[in-house]
Amino acid sequence: MHLVPDNAADAAPLIDFSQFLAVDIRVGKVLAAEPLRDARKPAYVLTVDFGGKIGVKTSSAQITEHYAPEELPGRLVAAVVNFPPRQIGKIMSEVLTLGFPDANGAVVLFAPDREVPLGSRLF
Repeated sequence: MHLVPDNAADAAPLIDFSQFLAVDIRVGKVLAAEPLRDARKPAYVLTVDFGGKIGVKTSSAQITEHYAPEELPGRLVAAVVNFPPRQIGKIMSEVLTLGFPDANGAVVLFAPDREVPLGSRLF
């Protein structure tokens, strides 16, 4: 699942801390990545392991500009795990893999810079 705000440079309105806590962002390890066939925009299907309680989930990620499928397995990623699943082409995307746009708008993955337990929650 990949969504980009229309104007990512604008700051969002202030929210209450409880609203932040409602978004469940966890770390997972990519097990597999393959091109999402017949996608309107180039994307990969990621299989991501979030550990015991959350398990293995699928995500559609528009990250083809900076990443090749063969370099993604073993990589840690951050994802929102409590959005409803969303149909993306022929796959059901169960989590929203997070990233930041580079200067040209291509997605750069967001991840911890050290090993952390799978399923750890961002706070």
